Amino acid sequence: QVQLVESGGGLVQPGGSLRLSCAASGSIFSINVMGWYRQAPGKERELVARITSGGRTNYTDSVKGRFTISRDNAKNTVYLQMNSLKPEDTAVYYCHAYLILYYKSGYSNYWGQGTQVTVSP
Repeated sequence: QVQLVESGGGLVQPGGSLRLSCAASGSIFSINVMGWYRQAPGKERELVARITSGGRTNYTDSVKGRFTISRDNAKNTVYLQMNSLKPEDTAVYYCHAYLILYYKSGYSNYWGQGTQVTVSP
């Protein structure tokens, strides 16, 4: 089995910063892509940022220049540094990993349980 454990969410004022972390554990052979998605009330889940094992990154336009995704491959951990937070960043943030297990062929998608980020005065 695989577990993705997120941490670092919370309440922050507009203009503030938060750092999310997500550690993957289990019978993991290799992780291709790790990333963060978010879902606000009444909206669909959307990609925030993702990073490949080689370090290539993608960001949704609304967070470019404010958020930075990084990854520690040795620890199977992905981070999201969020700066200049805005009220519209308020959402549940989900960690995602596209990985292959030791005992199972092919890559599969795995998700964390989600962590709440609230940006409010």
